[in-house]
Amino acid sequence: MARTVVISGGGTGIGYAIAERLAADGDNVVLTGRREPVLAQAATKLGDRASFITADLTEVEGAQRIAEHIAENHGTVDVIVANAGGNIGLQSSEHQPEGLAGVSWLWTENLRLNVMTAVHLVEGLKPLLADNGRILLFSSVAAYRGSGSGSYAASKAALHPYAIDLSAELGPRGITANVIAPGYIQDTEFFGAGISPQRRAWNIDLTHTKQPGTPADIATLAHWLAAPEAGNVTAQIIQSNGGAVVGR
Repeated sequence: MARTVVISGGGTGIGYAIAERLAADGDNVVLTGRREPVLAQAATKLGDRASFITADLTEVEGAQRIAEHIAENHGTVDVIVANAGGNIGLQSSEHQPEGLAGVSWLWTENLRLNVMTAVHLVEGLKPLLADNGRILLFSSVAAYRGSGSGSYAASKAALHPYAIDLSAELGPRGITANVIAPGYIQDTEFFGAGISPQRRAWNIDLTHTKQPGTPADIATLAHWLAAPEAGNVTAQIIQSNGGAVVGR
């Protein structure tokens, strides 16, 4: 029986790769994000198993819109992939104030992008989550080694105890909650306009494998964690970074 899967940030990069993998299995994937043209194009490429709904998950209203859409069109949800996020420090800084106000803005925005987008999506869909469902949250290697300003790393690390608490709450219903923590993944929009050759080489040199990760790597891991066979794997933070976090 086809499952219903909701994937935030599903129009590009890791989110799209996960959607592609699950749709190929016969699951019905619902892509969410803020950019309708991107979502529409992705859903078209994925075919009949895919649909989309635009929503801003930094706001409660966005999650409510998604929950209403799922309830009306699917009834329940089987897999929640809370993939949306980013590092506001790598995006335009034109709105960032100076001084202490700027530090506060940076922290608040990263918490909104990475914590609240996940919390709003999961909590909004929790009443619709079917028994034996799956919840996937997305952290980062930065949660283990820092991110420069601290705010991005902290926002990702905050998802670790959230997954543990979700697992404890929902585990009696056969629902699992896990976190995937990628390292450097190429071919995504994380670095905005692009990563410099020097930064790319630095990221790759940190790994033991001496190669970048790909969206397909993370999709393979997500596919396994979302599978019925992974029902005894829960409350875990699973890293995929080529060994970059442990040093040389």
